[in-house]
Amino acid sequence: MENYRQIDLSAWTKFGEGGNGVTYVSLDEPDVILKVNKPALSTLEFVKHEFDVSKAVEALGIPIPKVYEIVRVGDAYATISERVKSKKSLSRICCDEPALTEAMASVLCEHGKKLFGTQCNTEMFPNRREQLMRALEKVQFISKKNRRILSDFARTIEDKTTCVHGDFQTGNIIRSGEGYFWIDLDRFGYGDPLFDVGHLFLVCNVYSPMKQVQDIFHMGEAQLRSFWVAFARAYTGEDDHSAFDRLAGKFSCLDIVLRYEFQKPSLPEKLFFAFHIRRLIKQYFS
Repeated sequence: MENYRQIDLSAWTKFGEGGNGVTYVSLDEPDVILKVNKPALSTLEFVKHEFDVSKAVEALGIPIPKVYEIVRVGDAYATISERVKSKKSLSRICCDEPALTEAMASVLCEHGKKLFGTQCNTEMFPNRREQLMRALEKVQFISKKNRRILSDFARTIEDKTTCVHGDFQTGNIIRSGEGYFWIDLDRFGYGDPLFDVGHLFLVCNVYSPMKQVQDIFHMGEAQLRSFWVAFARAYTGEDDHSAFDRLAGKFSCLDIVLRYEFQKPSLPEKLFFAFHIRRLIKQYFS
């Protein structure tokens, strides 16, 4: 059994808080950051998976903050990683300087295409299409007809071996100086880039009216929709991106289904997903 360094949290100061946990910094170790996940995600199995994923992504040459070690914080497991100084997510940049929204959409497009052009380690990382097919078998609150529609579409998706992030959005790429880094890699895999594009479409166009989503991304509905328009233009190189939008809308349905593979949704979440799947299928598959 491996021995992990025990961290005394009293020597650390809370630095930030996200959906999965809390980060801390220490004057004694100024160049690193301590990430402590929520209790359900602080098991050795989960934290070691996060650690191994980060190491494998780094080995692909993809810019990410370096992860150094697994540690113990009481009974929980946590990680020590590189502290990226003066960092800002694209979400924060767009919030603080709305005039840069279009430029930041181009940044996400540029770095997204680099990611999508990188050959993945197919032994380490999961096949997104295979994950989708598993999720379609167990997803609840979808009618047989709609399950068949999505399954038929899923079978037309080309199997690709290039990288996809899994949570491709403005909060998961950060800027430090002149560099950009990807973060939150627990859903990293390989497959068609439109899986990632569909997720961004979902955030910017489907979930954007929700106050909770606006708070997470520090942008209002109009700005999130404007971000998508700028991203689509940069991605396609065309002012008319309606065909691209329709395809992204189809993949946004699949992204909702993949929540069943990535997490264990509660009953209210399942009902929420079911409502949007029905609406999106009607809009994009009719």
